[in-house]
Amino acid sequence: MSITSDEVNFLVYRYLLESGFQHSAFTFGLESHIHQTSINGTLIPPGALISVLQKGLQYVEAEVSITEDGSILDVKEAAPLSLVDAVIHESLSHRPSQTRPEPSGEGEGPGGGATVGKTDGTSEPMEVEGRHSGPAPSLDLPPGRVTTLRGHESEVFTCAWSPSGDIIVSGSGDSTARLWKLTDSGSHDLPIVLPHEPVGRASQECNRDVTTVHWNSDGSLLATGSYDGVARIWSPEGVLKATLAQHSGPIFALKWNSKGSYIATGGVDKTAVVWDVQSGEVKQQFAHHKAPTLDVDWQGNSCFASCSTDKLIHVCKLGAERPIRTFQGHKNGVNAVKWDPSGTLLASCSDDHTAKVWSMKQDSWLHDFKEHSGDIYTLQWSPTGPGSPNPSSSLMLATASFDSTVRLWEMEKGSCLHTLHKHVDPVYSVAFSPDGKLLASGSFDKWLYIWSIQDGSLVRQYKGSSGIFEVCWSRDGHKLAASFSDNTVCVLDFRGL
Repeated sequence: MSITSDEVNFLVYRYLLESGFQHSAFTFGLESHIHQTSINGTLIPPGALISVLQKGLQYVEAEVSITEDGSILDVKEAAPLSLVDAVIHESLSHRPSQTRPEPSGEGEGPGGGATVGKTDGTSEPMEVEGRHSGPAPSLDLPPGRVTTLRGHESEVFTCAWSPSGDIIVSGSGDSTARLWKLTDSGSHDLPIVLPHEPVGRASQECNRDVTTVHWNSDGSLLATGSYDGVARIWSPEGVLKATLAQHSGPIFALKWNSKGSYIATGGVDKTAVVWDVQSGEVKQQFAHHKAPTLDVDWQGNSCFASCSTDKLIHVCKLGAERPIRTFQGHKNGVNAVKWDPSGTLLASCSDDHTAKVWSMKQDSWLHDFKEHSGDIYTLQWSPTGPGSPNPSSSLMLATASFDSTVRLWEMEKGSCLHTLHKHVDPVYSVAFSPDGKLLASGSFDKWLYIWSIQDGSLVRQYKGSSGIFEVCWSRDGHKLAASFSDNTVCVLDFRGL
């Protein structure tokens, strides 16, 4: 048996990615030179590190159950061996005697339950195959309604439908984005591969995972952001139109403005950059954050918001040297910011377990949602209310958390309308259907759920073969795409259901 540091580092790197620590994974991968190893990541299954640790615990439990003379101790009354017990040898012979608890339900692993996620005192159970009962089978989407897109050679972190038709773009850890053209029958052409080739020496020396993708408003151009700090603009036919190199580290967020004249990018170098699309040049660089910029979102065509691990939210305007507004109040890093359809309210979510809603008319928050018990990874506004395609329906906000729940909030009183409980692992993505009547949620428990906005009931469900990074609806609301950690994208067809 041999164990190399490269192998250990690779498994830790994958664990960090699968657990949602994308920024920590980048730093660890850079310092341990993950990209220089010869390990084929496509052969490593999701949850590999946890699986190896579980098997090691089982071996240690067997080892400490055998005495020096070869007889087997009665360990039925012994407490389950923890991972810490296994590395503290003195504790092995002094494990407390207590009744071994019966399995408590979904997601608990053998020997007391392996956990995955942020170690902030609240651990999320990691699913062990065969132990997850799941929701009612009658809600399962028929297999004939699911199309699986294969071709990527690493995790698919992100996906997005084109506003102009049945084209999906997917971004992966294999340094490519891919364009998939689907037909009404569910079949698809071979994907157009968008290779993210090195740009300069710095780009050659780091990985080029595609972390973010975004179409302009009419689907005539696509922008991608990568870990090499380079943004790229492509045509729907896969032609590289422009290479935007200004960031000195990974790009975490990228958005077109309404007119499609500018692109805003945010990255680990603490800055946000606005690019002139026509010239491909930097319009303005904003260096106001004191830590990595995690998200950006345009209010219109000249103003955008940015958030950071420095706990701050800045609203910046082209031509202005300083932010026109800075919102303070979060007690930990701010993961995402989103303007509502009217551009008057700004929502933010944080590792401090809260989501907040802000107005440009005041410095303090308008609403402070504290009901989640875990980090809030992302949020989405409903396509309803003023400024939306569905103005007669009430505006709502959805938040997705590492506490395994999704919550729906109304804005008039700032109260929680529904708490959606089915997931058992962190929820990484939520998406409203274009008519605002349904909400999709995807989690690392492999489940994709479709919920009714009206009463919070579960409408449909699909279980994939690995964790889900992102979910997104097609422009007509007939199809839903999800990107998975097993290198695939799945398209679910809801027509007629």
